Amino acid sequence: MSNAGEQRKLAAIMFTDMVGYSALSQRDDKLALELLEEHRELLREIFPRFNGTEIKTIGDAFLIEFNSALEAAQCAIEIQRTLAKRNHDVTADRCIELKIGIHIGDVVHRGGDVYGDGVNIASRIEPLASAGGICVSMDVERQIRNAVETRFEKLAPTELKNISVPMELFRIVLPWERRSEVRDQKSEIRKSSTISKSGKSALIGALVLLVIIGFGWWWTTLPHKNPVVASPSPEGGRPQNIPDESIAVLPLTNEGGAKDEQYFSDGLSEDLITALSQFAGLKVIGRNSSFQFRDSKDDSKTIGAKLGVAHLLEGSVRRAADAVRISAELVNAADGTTLWSQHYDRPYKDLFKLQDDITTAVANALRTKLLNPSEAAAQSDRPPSGNLAAYNAYLQGQFYHQRNTEADYRKAIDFYQAAVSLDPRYAQAYAGMGYAQTFYGDYSSGAQAQQTFAMARTCINTALTLNPNLGAAHGAHALLLAFADLDFAGAKTEFERAVQLAPNDLNLVASLAQMRAAFGHPEAAVEPIRQALVTDPRNAGWYGLLAADLTASGHLDEAEQAVHEQIALEGPEQGPKGKLCAIEVLRGNAAAALETAEQITPGQARDFALANARQIGNDQAASDGALKTVIDKYAETDAYSIARVYALRKEPDKAFEWLDRAWVNRENKVCVLYYDPFLPRYKSDPRFAAFCRKIGLPTPAEVAAGPKS
Repeated sequence: MSNAGEQRKLAAIMFTDMVGYSALSQRDDKLALELLEEHRELLREIFPRFNGTEIKTIGDAFLIEFNSALEAAQCAIEIQRTLAKRNHDVTADRCIELKIGIHIGDVVHRGGDVYGDGVNIASRIEPLASAGGICVSMDVERQIRNAVETRFEKLAPTELKNISVPMELFRIVLPWERRSEVRDQKSEIRKSSTISKSGKSALIGALVLLVIIGFGWWWTTLPHKNPVVASPSPEGGRPQNIPDESIAVLPLTNEGGAKDEQYFSDGLSEDLITALSQFAGLKVIGRNSSFQFRDSKDDSKTIGAKLGVAHLLEGSVRRAADAVRISAELVNAADGTTLWSQHYDRPYKDLFKLQDDITTAVANALRTKLLNPSEAAAQSDRPPSGNLAAYNAYLQGQFYHQRNTEADYRKAIDFYQAAVSLDPRYAQAYAGMGYAQTFYGDYSSGAQAQQTFAMARTCINTALTLNPNLGAAHGAHALLLAFADLDFAGAKTEFERAVQLAPNDLNLVASLAQMRAAFGHPEAAVEPIRQALVTDPRNAGWYGLLAADLTASGHLDEAEQAVHEQIALEGPEQGPKGKLCAIEVLRGNAAAALETAEQITPGQARDFALANARQIGNDQAASDGALKTVIDKYAETDAYSIARVYALRKEPDKAFEWLDRAWVNRENKVCVLYYDPFLPRYKSDPRFAAFCRKIGLPTPAEVAAGPKS
């Protein structure tokens, strides 16, 4: 029996929490209180619109009850939408970001408060959301999946504190995290490639530019097939084909307590990856793959097998006031034994020396030596002055940069600006700022875009003046030439120079490979991407690049395998579904192509996949209707993809007409013309060569006569 005054019911519970509030309170109590009150006013205006009942506030957190999971989710989305719009027009230090967690379950009302599993679980879910994000339980996802116009990303099964069984959790993918389906595909590669910690963030841009822009609508799910890159693991020992001279740096644990200090521990982890990559004969796993094992429950043997390495470097970092403590441990992945460990307590001012000491100790333990000290120094992300405040600002810029949203690019730019203000000769920070401004400009249009591109150009030119041998600066310049100027030949030259200066940076290597594919040699890009996957074996985006190159080279079965690897790593998102749809179109399998296209989330990607699939079927009315749909919706924004549909209809006059419209519209996806799945069928048409000359690509005759490099 329930106690008098006690009410039990099923309810949806939402927890919200301000990101970084405690740290801000310590730095600027007045500003913290001001933002806290503004945040409360904003949220209290939104709650009643969705029948939310405020139960209580806990510091900077809200506990809200709703009658349904749908109302809770709609309220959470509206909150994040309102804050995203607000944050667009303020400086980074005045942004208000929330984490939101939602669960539906049994609750008990007693004495004006709410108790029960519904409350406990919601409170445990909220910290797992990203800043500006929403995390929900499987119970919530089931009830709202068909009622909200968002998609969901399933998280790994998670053990929540004081909750007896692992829970299935989902992240709500918010619509403004991308500008359109095309830009969503750009984000796919940004997140997959990741930014290497030596500041080479500009390098990823080419991956974004070259495949995703053009092949955004390719890829989907089928049963998992043989992997393209594999390291079979026999029982009882080290997996086969894993060299002894191999290591993965797992992300250092942030022991400082403050969540907004994670940028510091992540930054140091990435620095160790970059530094170890400079040693002869040492295979070092890239950030994208190794960071997937943050807080992993897997044992060392399993992680080593998945990453294809013999050794793991793990540890923790704590920074407090003027001191820093780092614990590092080198582990034999096969049996978990410790080969070397050390605890360092140093003044913060000795941070760079401490990083060098750790790198040297690990290299000595693995009996390897530095390849080229001068090259390593030239690509270093440390400020020339040794100014630690500038370095700290740079790390924060990198942290936001890697989140790849419009709002985060703005924050990254602010931190990079702070870094160069503290050290005006900080070339890496100028390069990072130029890269972030280039992508931010691509989010804009008209005069605003041109103004942002102009600022990017100034930053990149400054970086190149300060350090002409900085690979990151040349990579950023390549991206700007492609995005702002549509100067693809100039971009290719800059990527070639970037790789020459920083040959160990696989993001640059992969970017250059895709640029060569764009210049008519997709088959020449296959092996560099395969080699990049050896060092970054869980990079889903690179499997997408590999699939594009294999498809363009006519190896459809291998391309399909690469898509399955991408799916296995990141799930059956609409990018992979579009890729498999295109492969089925090329095979002439109309039924399979249509079935795949229909699985894609409604929107631009689905519309074009359906239009492509319909062109190889026998239903002329459906074919014409699908074409009309994309023309009505996207004539002003995606003429290139309409040209592809006409190519499938075997109407070259219309295909070339729409290609010309794409160029007039300044659609930079035209650069993937040579490894597009459909348009190269007209390479023998004189208009194909004429269009290539117009946009700065070689003609088919020049491709046939020239080198594949």
